[in-house]
Amino acid sequence: MKLVSHPPDLRSSLEDLASPRILVPTMGALHEGHLALLRHARQLAGKSGSVILTLFVNPTQFDKAEDLEHYPRTLENDIELCRTHGVDLLFAPTPDSMYHPDHSVTVVETALTHQLCGATRPGHFDGVCTIVLKLFNLSQPDAAVFGKKDYQQLAVIRRMARDLNVPVHIEGVDTVREASGLALSSRNTRLSERQHADAPRIRRALLAAHAAHAHGETSARLLLDLARREINASAAGARIDYLELLDAESLRPIDPVSAPAVLATAVFYGSVRLIDNIELPG
Repeated sequence: MKLVSHPPDLRSSLEDLASPRILVPTMGALHEGHLALLRHARQLAGKSGSVILTLFVNPTQFDKAEDLEHYPRTLENDIELCRTHGVDLLFAPTPDSMYHPDHSVTVVETALTHQLCGATRPGHFDGVCTIVLKLFNLSQPDAAVFGKKDYQQLAVIRRMARDLNVPVHIEGVDTVREASGLALSSRNTRLSERQHADAPRIRRALLAAHAAHAHGETSARLLLDLARREINASAAGARIDYLELLDAESLRPIDPVSAPAVLATAVFYGSVRLIDNIELPG
């Protein structure tokens, strides 16, 4: 595995990487969810292709300075995991190497970012789009792999690639979960024991709505109420940031559920914000 830290070194390393090249962008603190992305990337690359993983805590997608400061950084462990999980090239740049001091160009998405995380995190997806496009330009992959846990992010990146004619195929990978059903996240380590025991109710809430829809319920209001009751029954202080039922492609509210949809939520336990979602067929 080759490790590079500067954009010019990444570009010059591409000639040594066989195609297809598959990119896995991450912000580090790798866990089993990221390793699932790597396994999928290796399947896409095959034995003869190459897997590129990026480790970069992107400052432009944080709307709160304290969140950026406290984001977990486990570089040595991440490098070792990359060595043992088939990464051919690891790109771990610094913010100074990725952003000029007077940088003034940002990629802005205007249709898919009014709901969900976009509604409460101003500028977040501008930062996501900008850094992902930069990584695409630098690594020139044939495909890139993202997790479905952040459904809105996946939708936004797909829209960016479509609208800007970026020649990169975007692959979504199902959310990896703990045995309890809780979606894997680096944030889970910040939960208290009581909160961690309670948090699987987020998944139960989504599954309850999914089951009701599978039995014929199409009212968005009723499906949302069903999920909301389960989350609000928490005895560990769970607080809903958002709970929305949206069209899967446009991310606009849908009622009745007559097309593929996504039920997505963000839930606070103290200062820890957990996200999850479930897809509903049309």
